[in-house]
Order: sequence, then C-alpha cells, then structure tokens
Amino acid sequence: MPQKSTRLTFTVLATGAGVFSMLQSLIAPALPTVQHALHTSQSTATWVMTAYLLSASVFTPILGRVGDLVGKKRTLVAVLVTLTLGCLLAALAPSIGVLIVARVIQGIGGALFPLSFGIIRDEFTASEVGPSISNLSAVIAAGGGVGIVAAGPIVSALDYRWLFWLPVGIVAITALIAFRYVPESPSRAEGRVNWLGAVLLSGWLVALLLPLSQATQWGWTSGRALGLFAAAVVLFALWLTAEARSRHPLIDLRIMRLRAVWTTNTAGLLFGAGMYSIWSFLPGFAQTPRAAGYGFGASVTGAGLLMLPMLVAMFLSGVLSGRLEPMVGAKRLLTAGAALGAVACGSLAAWHGQQWQVAFAAGIFGLGIGLAFASMANLIVRSVPAEQTGAASGMNANIRTIGGSIGAAVTSVLVTSRLQQPSGLPYASGYTHAFSLLAVLCLAAALAALLVPVHRAATARHTAGVPAPAPAEAEPVTSAARG
Repeated sequence: MPQKSTRLTFTVLATGAGVFSMLQSLIAPALPTVQHALHTSQSTATWVMTAYLLSASVFTPILGRVGDLVGKKRTLVAVLVTLTLGCLLAALAPSIGVLIVARVIQGIGGALFPLSFGIIRDEFTASEVGPSISNLSAVIAAGGGVGIVAAGPIVSALDYRWLFWLPVGIVAITALIAFRYVPESPSRAEGRVNWLGAVLLSGWLVALLLPLSQATQWGWTSGRALGLFAAAVVLFALWLTAEARSRHPLIDLRIMRLRAVWTTNTAGLLFGAGMYSIWSFLPGFAQTPRAAGYGFGASVTGAGLLMLPMLVAMFLSGVLSGRLEPMVGAKRLLTAGAALGAVACGSLAAWHGQQWQVAFAAGIFGLGIGLAFASMANLIVRSVPAEQTGAASGMNANIRTIGGSIGAAVTSVLVTSRLQQPSGLPYASGYTHAFSLLAVLCLAAALAALLVPVHRAATARHTAGVPAPAPAEAEPVTSAARG
C-alpha cells in the first residue's frame, strides 16, 4: 500500500475516533447549561451521558464483529454517517427527549475504535502496525481530554449546541473521504452475526451499566438497582451459554480465555475505573468554592484548563509509546502507565491544596493514560486472529467502560457520603478517600499487567486456526484455550 494512502487512511481513522472520544466528555461540563436551556431536571439531564454510555457499550462489540464479517471499510463509513446524523439531531434538538435519542445514535460511533484498529492491522505493513495503533490510541485518549478543556470556551463564546454543530461538519467530511480513499480490508471472518448473542450481550450490559450510572440517585439497595443487577447476572450466564454453543459466536470465548487477552482486559477494567473517575471528579473538585475548605472556585473553563497538562501529557506519551514498544515491549508500557496512574492518584490524595499540585498530578496521570491506552490496544490486536480483531478490541473498550462506570459510581459514593451543612458540598475527606481508592485500583491494574505474557509465538496457531502475527507479544494457544 502506498505510503501516501497509508497516511490518509490513518488521518481519516484518527479524525473519526478522535471526534467520538471528544463527544464522550464534551457535553459533561455543559450539563447544567443544557438542563437550564431545555427546562428539565438534573436527574433527566444526566441521561444525556447515560444514554450515550449504554449505546456505545452495546454497539461497540456488535458492530466490531459486523465489520469483521462484512467489511471494515463499509461498516466504518456507515458508522461515520450515523454519527454525523446523531450530531445533527443533537444540535437541532428542541427537547431533552430528542437530545437523549440523538445521544443514543451518537453512541453507535463507539464502533469506530475496533474498526479503526482492524483496518490498521489489515492494511498497514507489519512495521507500521505498532506505531500506528499507538498514535491512534494517543488521539483517542487525548480526545477525551480535549472535550473537557474545550467545552467551557465553546459554550461561553457560542452556545451548547455548537458542541454538536462543530462535529457535524468534521465527521461528514471524514465519512466522504473514507468512502473515497480508505481501502476495503481483504480479511473477513466466516459465518454470520449471532443475533441471540447480540441481544443477550446488549441485555446484560444495559442491566449492569444502568444501575451503576444511576445508583447515586436510585440508591444502591433500591428495588430497581437490585433487580437490574440480578438481571445482569442471569443474562450474563445466558450469554455465556449461548456463545459457547454457537457455531458463529459474537465474541469467541476461547479467544477471551487467552492469557494475553484476559490479563490485558483485567488491567483495562481496573485502569478504566481510575481514569474515568479522574475525568469525572477532578473538574468538580477544582470548581468547589474555597469556602468549603478546599477547591479553587474555578469556572468550567478554568477547571478545563487545569486539566490541560493531562491532555498534553497523554497525547505525547501515547505517541512516544509507539517508538518505545519495539524496545521495551507493550507489557512494560502498560505496567508503567498503570503505575503512573497510581502515583498521580496517591499524589492527589496527599497534596491537593494548590492548583499546581493538581495540575502536576493531572499531567502524571496523563502520561499513564497515553502509555496504557496504546499498549492495551497493541496487546489485544496482536494476540488475536485477524478476523477477531474488531470483536476483541471492541470488548476491551467495553471492559474499560464498565470499569469506568464502576469506578465513577463508587467514587461518587465516597465523595457524597457526608455533606457539609447548609452548603451541601462534600467534605475534603470524601475526595481524599476517593483519590486513595483510585490509587489502589491503578496499582492493581499494574499488578494485572505484570501477568501479561511476554514470550513470542511466531508459529503458534490461534483458536480459529489463523497463524499468530510474527511480531506479537502473545502466547501459544493451550489446550484449555482451544476448549
């Protein structure tokens, strides 16, 4: 493939994935503005985030598998067009109900992650795959940071609707370029979509994530929360059974049992809990009035600027990891990234009285995010057969999201368990306990990363009978993995 086309393909993939990642966090700082403009309640406004989370969790692995079956380029273009329509509907939404529907449509864009990783694996040369995945991961990670930083200035200078108008044009142009210039990947999986597996996967993900995201409002012991948790357990068991018996499983469970895959996913679950919690609660900490005894009374824009070191650091470390991986290995980078996250959270627990201390810790965490994102993607992509790339990398993204939902829910409980009177603001100890917990979770992610195998397996054959990629950090498929 010509180098020029490779660069154009990467630009298209990075633009689409970066915009979707930005949309994950872009609306969060503007939720109070949306609530006021659309005359709704705070609990209803939170569904703007919840609907997006649930939709992305459902569609990411399913459409990743569809791309493996019918063609990654074809699926990529369809997803980009859908994301454009979702942004357009959100920009025009006359009510909170329409905006929530638009966010559900936008969530379909989560499939851009596994599709992009799959196209890179299929179309780029072996020497380009690792650095390109690292660079794309850096863009994805930085996209979330861009959303936090950019939301305040956009809303202040224009209007919250421009949070969606701006992506409309960018994604529409990206879809046109993808249709014209991105080549169709020749690697196709055999079989069909296991729709029973897709329905059951959707069911247990929604049943799990919905109460996690709403538990602080419903109550952890409420009938709705407990009922949905029970339903998640039952649907998860049914999904495992259906996938194990299917001739064409949506997620090949034998692949998920590979040591390189399950250890990376475990690290992703734990690190995701720390990362999403920091993204969710650090801006709120900075915006807390000084009268509470902590915080800086920052505006939305000011809180976003305090996160700027994280944004810069995560992008630079993500790009750098592509150069370091051939020398030190993805396992060491993942371990180092999670360890840096633990150091950052521990630093926040101990020192958060000055803005420079928070900015410094945010920068350290950003270094960890860049290293961890890039190495997780490389480990998954290089450890599974080519026709399983979309489903496996999509599931890894989902597992990080599940970890993030759990981490954010538990962090919220710690922060809001005791409130000052009459202001209703949390005590500083709530944040201290939360940061300490996140440090422990990131440390556990680093320990999980140490379990990732490092020996190479150029001749090993994976579950589906496809030769393992020569440069991969993978392990031979054992008899247990073969089922």
